[in-house]
Amino acid sequence: MKRSLCFAFAALMLVNCAKSQVVNQPVTPPVIIVADKESASTITNGILTLKLDLTRGGAISYLSKAGSKRSVVNISDEGRYIQQSYYAGKSVNRQSEGQSPAWSPWSWNPIQVGDYNRNRAQILAFQKTGYQLYVKCVPMQWDMDNRPAEAEMEQWTTLEGSVLKVHNKLTCHRTDQIYGDSILNDQELPAVYPISALKNLYSYLGSAPFTNAPLDKPAIVNLSSGFWGIYPTVSEHWMAFVDDNLWGMGIYNPKCDRFLAGMAGTPGGEAADGSTSYIAPVKKEILYKNCIYEYDYYVIIGTLAEIRNTVYSLH
Repeated sequence: MKRSLCFAFAALMLVNCAKSQVVNQPVTPPVIIVADKESASTITNGILTLKLDLTRGGAISYLSKAGSKRSVVNISDEGRYIQQSYYAGKSVNRQSEGQSPAWSPWSWNPIQVGDYNRNRAQILAFQKTGYQLYVKCVPMQWDMDNRPAEAEMEQWTTLEGSVLKVHNKLTCHRTDQIYGDSILNDQELPAVYPISALKNLYSYLGSAPFTNAPLDKPAIVNLSSGFWGIYPTVSEHWMAFVDDNLWGMGIYNPKCDRFLAGMAGTPGGEAADGSTSYIAPVKKEILYKNCIYEYDYYVIIGTLAEIRNTVYSLH
């Protein structure tokens, strides 16, 4: 995964890390063995088609208009997709244990798809019910070579018109003594990689949110500058990448008003290309060694006006 994140990112909707108790969490479905993973992990509602990759932790790997073969999700390596990624503890040099020199020192960083060396997360459970897909996996530690994290990730993905509603859950049961505990980190809520053909970034960054005030179009920050663009005042809690026809993907997390966004490479890339766009709502959280952490977010596909109108209806 070309992670390029120097510290942790994600957003909280429901978290109780001091006590392993969760309020109003979805019911965990039973394990279902899937023979045809490709067809089983696909749903369409006549507006959008969604696919999860059951060989890569069940992350969102494909999202397109129904009937189209063009996905707007970049999947060029295990660090892309639309996926869960969390950070806990302090950064540690573990090169003697197989840590990548390119990602050292690094904190505890479980991710849903797989590690830097393309070892993939193990699926524990999967279920398809109507327009909802559920998956549970054992994530991998990004910086380590084939080192599963002491955690489980769950994801409930529901297709509702032109919107994906996603509920993510992380259950930690770490026994390590090297990263420490009770350390505040930024979290990605979640990590989203649209194709770089969606090259225009929009949001509202002003002081009068939800009043239909004119949108902002910030300049795209390229990762080659050293880091992504940092946006501390995303007051309507969403950002979108769109094409020149103002059609594309918006990400809404109602608990986040800080975002990262930018581009790696060049505009014009598609799902399998090395170039990509990037959006992540971010929020500082402590992930304790034994905790449960949950949040919701929304992926909205449509024109820029449709994306904003949908956010307003969800607000």
